[in-house]
Amino acid sequence: MGIDDPKAFLTSLYRAAVAAADPFVVLPAHLPDPPRGRTVVIGAGKAAAQMAQALEAHWPGPLEGVVVTRYGHAAPCRRIDVIEAAHPVPDAAGIRAAERLVALVRDLTGDDLVIALISGGGSALLPAPPHGFALADEIALNAALLASGAPISAMNALRSHFSLVKGGRLAALAHPARVVTLVVSDVPGDDAAQVASGPTVPRRGDPVAALAFADRYQIPLGARQRQHVLSDRLPDPTDPAFARDLVSVIASAARSLEAAADLSRAHGIEAAILSDSIEGEAREAGRFHADLALEVARRNRPFRKPIVLLSGGETAVTLRGQGRGGRNTEFLLAFAGRIAGQAGIHALAADTDGIDGIGDQAGAFADGSTAGRLRALNLRIDDILDRNDSATAFAALGDLFSPGPTGTNVNDFRAILIT
Repeated sequence: MGIDDPKAFLTSLYRAAVAAADPFVVLPAHLPDPPRGRTVVIGAGKAAAQMAQALEAHWPGPLEGVVVTRYGHAAPCRRIDVIEAAHPVPDAAGIRAAERLVALVRDLTGDDLVIALISGGGSALLPAPPHGFALADEIALNAALLASGAPISAMNALRSHFSLVKGGRLAALAHPARVVTLVVSDVPGDDAAQVASGPTVPRRGDPVAALAFADRYQIPLGARQRQHVLSDRLPDPTDPAFARDLVSVIASAARSLEAAADLSRAHGIEAAILSDSIEGEAREAGRFHADLALEVARRNRPFRKPIVLLSGGETAVTLRGQGRGGRNTEFLLAFAGRIAGQAGIHALAADTDGIDGIGDQAGAFADGSTAGRLRALNLRIDDILDRNDSATAFAALGDLFSPGPTGTNVNDFRAILIT
């Protein structure tokens, strides 16, 4: 059994995964009851505008608020202001958005309700450097984090200790109002305190561990930054002030991968979900997935073909060159190098928010012919990886995948069809 159009089939699995994380589908069931007082909406992330739209459509009473999303990801709302700011490196618009969110949650009462709409990308979209530091310091920190290859948990440990709003601080400012946080998760393990560095989800901080992450991944911190992180204390999650708060993960990679698997089986192709929380260097993850796909293609183990292998999570790219690309195209380029010449393997790797790093592509397609077609253009995969120029390579082949902003974000989606 085979699939006549592998690209169309893989695209349909991606769209099923995205649809399973659509805020209009998943948000209404998690809404709290209206309060006696005001309902104030705050939010940050790549899905924040669509979450705000869904909330407006289903909320029975008055509300007001502000959410911030990435440039190009806005959606029209009637009662909630939508601000666009820069991602993945913050800008002044993000600073102003953070200030507006802080102003909104101050001076609330115990009768008021804060609904926080949080999704991946919110860390960069809510820059709020500590007193005595400037936006330039937070920009430098974010740029260093992005170039380091560090996992998201390490990045957010540092971000939480270098902010006036992250690590539960925004929730602390909102009390005595009740805070209900609705999360579209883009982090392995779906720890809500990690998504967007948890502005409304307090967690136990560990400044020493945060600095250890910085040293391990060679993230440069100045003496003043190190001293600030070392002396910083996050809000205590056991504080009685947070007792009435509620946190719900309303969409995740696990649920999206299950939706893609269901669709594949409906087409008569078995599906295996390898993991929803794969981390590590993107190129190494690509080679591992390729080795597994080759084992299936050549020996029918550990799975029998035809089959689709699915995985999610968030890999990382340690920047070595100045090329154009993201973790999904880098993953797929390393994958393509490993399966060169092998028939019957087709793959899609793409970010569910529609943007893979910087650029307008979500990811790309690859198969056993990818490496050979690149060689015909005098392009070598190892050289391209050295330059971190994977998106340029796939563009030359016409194999980029560019669905545009999706309105959600449950991180990377990878589907490998083996026939």
